[in-house]
Amino acid sequence: MTVAYHRRPVLWDVDLDIPPGSLVGIVGPNGAGKSTLIKAAIDLIPKLSGRVRFHGETYARQRRLVGYVPQRESVDWEFPVTVLEVVCMGLYDKLGWFRRVTRTTKERGMAALEQVGLSEFAHRQIANLSGGQQQRTFLARALVQEADLYLMDEPFAAVDAATEQSIIELLRKIKNSGRTALVVHHDLQTVPDYFDHVLLLNTRVVAFGPTREVFTPKNLQATYGGKLTLLEQASEALSKHGSVS
Repeated sequence: MTVAYHRRPVLWDVDLDIPPGSLVGIVGPNGAGKSTLIKAAIDLIPKLSGRVRFHGETYARQRRLVGYVPQRESVDWEFPVTVLEVVCMGLYDKLGWFRRVTRTTKERGMAALEQVGLSEFAHRQIANLSGGQQQRTFLARALVQEADLYLMDEPFAAVDAATEQSIIELLRKIKNSGRTALVVHHDLQTVPDYFDHVLLLNTRVVAFGPTREVFTPKNLQATYGGKLTLLEQASEALSKHGSVS
């Protein structure tokens, strides 16, 4: 797959297969095409060439199996809607746009909010939540779909430690249930803790595979171009996990 903005390639010849039941971190410098990869996969932006298949089918045919959590900064949080209503939007494909939200739908929405620790905020306006609470609301919206695959664009950005811990616990539950999550992530130190697979991306795929094999100083050097601070952070994380001698 290749994606270009104004004739400038943002992603170039990306070719990979994501194994089912994996927790994948998408890692790379700013401008590397991480968010673009997710958006192009689900047809939010056009591709210059190539295609993406979900269980062998197009996204249009399989969208009910795919949950998407956008960057928090890309959402209009001033829209007058409650937390529960936002979560129930995750079921619109199944409900149809002109069908009433039923009691059963609301019960499913509340169950998803319970999973992310926000059930007491169900009837609060989304604009009145903190940044971490808003992020967890969108996680609940994805969870209520009961998808096979979750695409998450920087879910850990600008959240507190408690929210980050709740998110990673949810991701592990997703993996342990045999489902798959692709997560755009910036904190190199936590990559070995959080992900069993990692995609190192900088316009092209630098490396992809099990984290223990792929998340190495050599591959990070190729990905980040020798930005010393980042590489030191990664080396420290790798040393902690016994991956560097």
